[in-house]
Amino acid sequence: MDALQFYAIAFIVIWAVALLFRDKLKIEISGPILMRKTTRLRDFIDSIAQKSPRFWRWSMNIGVPICVFFMILNLPLLLYSLGTIIQNIFAVQGPSTVSSVGIAIPGVSIPGSSFNVPLVYGLIGLVVVIVVHEFAHGILARTDGIKIKSIGLLMLAVIPGAFVEPDEEGIKKASRLTKLRIYAAGSMSNIVVAFIAFLLLTALSSFFIAPSFHPQGVEVQNTMPNTPAYGVLQNGMVITHVNGYEVTNLTTFTDILSTKIKPGEEVNITTNQGTFKLKATANSNNTNHAYLGVIVQNHLTVNQDVASKYGDTIPWFLYSLYWLFYWIFFLNIGIGTFNLLPAKPLDGGLMLEEILSSKMSEDLANRITNSVSVFSWMIVVILIGATIIPAIA
Repeated sequence: MDALQFYAIAFIVIWAVALLFRDKLKIEISGPILMRKTTRLRDFIDSIAQKSPRFWRWSMNIGVPICVFFMILNLPLLLYSLGTIIQNIFAVQGPSTVSSVGIAIPGVSIPGSSFNVPLVYGLIGLVVVIVVHEFAHGILARTDGIKIKSIGLLMLAVIPGAFVEPDEEGIKKASRLTKLRIYAAGSMSNIVVAFIAFLLLTALSSFFIAPSFHPQGVEVQNTMPNTPAYGVLQNGMVITHVNGYEVTNLTTFTDILSTKIKPGEEVNITTNQGTFKLKATANSNNTNHAYLGVIVQNHLTVNQDVASKYGDTIPWFLYSLYWLFYWIFFLNIGIGTFNLLPAKPLDGGLMLEEILSSKMSEDLANRITNSVSVFSWMIVVILIGATIIPAIA
């Protein structure tokens, strides 16, 4: 069963249960959104907040300027991505390998995207992102005495979400610093979790993965639409030779494409599932290098001495753990920092409005924030469209 079938079945089951047991389960339905509110976890969040309120306040006093930094950085990064897209549109070159803003749906390959998020790792990573983000908002609200009205789960079609609903009047009456701490708490917590996950995956890579495995060819992870490899090479294939040159790892594969193969040349790709012929095009980043449109990673095999001592199960378990931490890192840093985009209703937009309100009238701050928000969202839509539309056209 592929990811799209999984989502289709999940959609039918979840919505059937929601409609049949709407009153019993206390589910609210608003268009494509399912929502269930509860008050059961309020005491849990309150206990965490009250154990060390001083710690939470001071840690987020540090977190606020860090989040402001990412908020400011996000806009020029968006503009840079937009400039790259425009340059690629007008450049007479092959497909670009530069990626910009994309959509990450676990298990689904998005047209135009150079990567796809694995289904299981991606879903676990998203749950971590959501729980950490929303609980952090709730903890900081309770730290400063703001009541939590409810905690809930929501579902947009089949995309999961969660929320902590603080008392709006309490937020309005809170000091500016309190508001900034609450707004920054979610993304800052995601950044901290990403940092911890990065340390763990680095430790696993250095002390367990590297001594336990050796590369033996490269494995196809994805192929880019409208490129020579698309529809020919399949995910999971192991490439062992290119035009007779042995591929031992990712480095040799890249070296062969850049030094042994020329754009326009016919290429024989030898895999564990047969040999395939492709015609290389030019790499947009260097027109002298060949481009196939295939995304690969090292195909690993357990070292003989490790296999004889520990078997295959433990090394592969640690390898799976490495990738779990990798996607927890990737999704937390990606979604956490994107949420700091200076665009309402994201936390970055709320922070921008609060900061501007300290220097000017609330009406002017609101107008400026709304203008920046519209501008930012327009760029995001353009970037996503420029990535997806050419790929499916």
